[in-house]
Amino acid sequence: MLIGQYTPSLVLVSIFVAILASYTALDLAGRIATSKGPALLAWIGGGAFSMGVGIWAMHFIGMLAFDLPIDLAFDLPITLLSLLIAIVSSGFALWLVSQPALPRLLLGLGALFMGAGISAMHYTGMAALRMQPGISYDVETVLMSLLVAVAASAVALWMALRLRQQVTYVRCVRFGAAVVMGGAIVGMHYIAMAAAGFVDASVCGALATGIRADGLDSLVLVTVLAVLTITLVVLVLDAHLEARTAALSQSLTEANRELTHLALHDTLTGLPNRVLLADKIELAMRKVDANGGHFALMFMDLDGFKPVNDAFGHHVGDQLLREVGLRLRSNLHRHDTLARIGGDEFVLLVELNDVEDAPRIAARQVNVIAQPFRVAEQALQISVSIGIALYPGSGNTQQELLMNADAAMYHAKATGKNGYTFFDATMNSNARIQLDLLQDLRSGLKQNDFCLYYQPKFDAISGLPIGAEALLRWVHPQKGILLPDKFISLAEKTGLIIPIGEWVLNEACRQMRVWFEMGYSHWRVAVNLSALQFCHANLVDIVAQALHRHQLPANSLTLEITETTAMNDADVSMTVLQQLSDMGVDLSIDDFGTGYSSLMYLKRLPANELKIDRGFVRDLEHDSDDAAIVSAIVALGQALNLRIVAEGVETDQQQNFLTRLGCDSLQGFLLGHPLPAAQFIADIHAAEARKFQTVQTEK
Repeated sequence: MLIGQYTPSLVLVSIFVAILASYTALDLAGRIATSKGPALLAWIGGGAFSMGVGIWAMHFIGMLAFDLPIDLAFDLPITLLSLLIAIVSSGFALWLVSQPALPRLLLGLGALFMGAGISAMHYTGMAALRMQPGISYDVETVLMSLLVAVAASAVALWMALRLRQQVTYVRCVRFGAAVVMGGAIVGMHYIAMAAAGFVDASVCGALATGIRADGLDSLVLVTVLAVLTITLVVLVLDAHLEARTAALSQSLTEANRELTHLALHDTLTGLPNRVLLADKIELAMRKVDANGGHFALMFMDLDGFKPVNDAFGHHVGDQLLREVGLRLRSNLHRHDTLARIGGDEFVLLVELNDVEDAPRIAARQVNVIAQPFRVAEQALQISVSIGIALYPGSGNTQQELLMNADAAMYHAKATGKNGYTFFDATMNSNARIQLDLLQDLRSGLKQNDFCLYYQPKFDAISGLPIGAEALLRWVHPQKGILLPDKFISLAEKTGLIIPIGEWVLNEACRQMRVWFEMGYSHWRVAVNLSALQFCHANLVDIVAQALHRHQLPANSLTLEITETTAMNDADVSMTVLQQLSDMGVDLSIDDFGTGYSSLMYLKRLPANELKIDRGFVRDLEHDSDDAAIVSAIVALGQALNLRIVAEGVETDQQQNFLTRLGCDSLQGFLLGHPLPAAQFIADIHAAEARKFQTVQTEK
């Protein structure tokens, strides 16, 4: 018998390739387990090729490591057949581990098929030598090699399945498993090699046409290492991409969660907002309808918050609202919902075991808020008025419940504040009126049921008209013309004041353009801005668009804001007012003297005009204090180079006093009532005609 020897370096290389191929196979199994659809088929196909080449190369290098004292070569078709067997066996193995579950019977059959395939690959590769006479095999050793191949396949499949669920230290565990699996494959190969016997006169029949072994080992080694390395690089890159995708997905999930939170919660206090509250009320109503029971909706409005906000500034007011939210929230059960729905208004939704619990809970909230607050080194004392609506009993929809609780809250304020009141049928009429009025207001906005009246302004010295103030009227289809005091507060509470205010601004500019073309280019039309409009982010753009739309010079428009609005957030107000002033719009501080003035801020505001509140003008003839206040306001305005307008002039004595004092312009019922545009200009023309006739008579 020919005695062969092994080349130690190639034996070591075969072991290395076996471990590398095993690691690649296990990594591929993990990747395939998480793939679906076309990606799964692509991974199985590519993985079968890579894994098959790796296992085949290990066997082939092991065969090259066996050195016989004769020249050897390998038949190319048979060699390629052995490679094909390795690839098919690997593909079957990868398909098995892609299954969601692998029962023991299927695992055993798979190990048998895969072991048979590996053995077939090895013995087919040996047949590629085409030895003459043929190779003799020891049957017992061959059977042992088959058992080892099946056992190695079973171990490989079991490890692949186990690692598919492994999370912690997966790479270290996978490497250890690859060493075990690679060792088993190497063992099978060298046992099978030991079963082969070569007689002394043996000749290699593939020498004439086959591939010689000289130098082939290096080519095979380089090729297989390249294939396995490329496969591992692809796996690493895919894992990296998958990790980045997972991180991006996590970031998007977090961003969506934050956006959802912002959409459903108040940014100042972190409490649920009106949108989330509505969902909670609907859910509570369905629960009560299905299972019985009660819940209470408590509408809470802080008493005395506005003076605190005006006196100490919005930053203190905001901090106070946060403290109120924290204090109320710490006093609740986990099933209760506390929401802030705007300003200093909070709503508490409480599940009740007994209806009699409602007054006790409300009283507790009143007592909690009545305790002094310490904010920004200031001791602040406020209280709360609570209106309570019960379900069932106080409304059939969440909108009705909120409206009725709101009505009960106003009743609590009217009866002394710092307390609570339950909604009852006597309040329903007012709540219904408010609800109907709100629906009519929405409809009126769509139907354009509004119009503007204009009250003239006159130069105090010459008595000539210098413009008008635009005053909103609602032409209600059933109730006739309604003044702003009937609906403006409702419009502000519901946010409808924004589109209404935009309509007023556009209509006033349109009318001013008509007068401009009639020759009254020196006039100014004044428009009042509510606090909500002034805080609106697009105010400056809305004003600019209205002026551009009607081709009106910016100084033809005067925007009036109250002193309290201007001082509420002086820094923000200054920015907005400066933008309007830079545009050329005239700015007027309305109701001056009635708010909490800060002369430090007033001198920095880019205003053009101060408007003295009618409350000071009304009692000028009888109240020396009012006369002194008006005199001080006029002196202040003159010192700051501001025009002074006095409104509410109703008597000759008031007109004379204000004119002597130095007011620039006057406005009031003595001089002209608010009128529709057509009647307004008709009166102006009539007055001009009378004056012309008087002048002609005097001549």
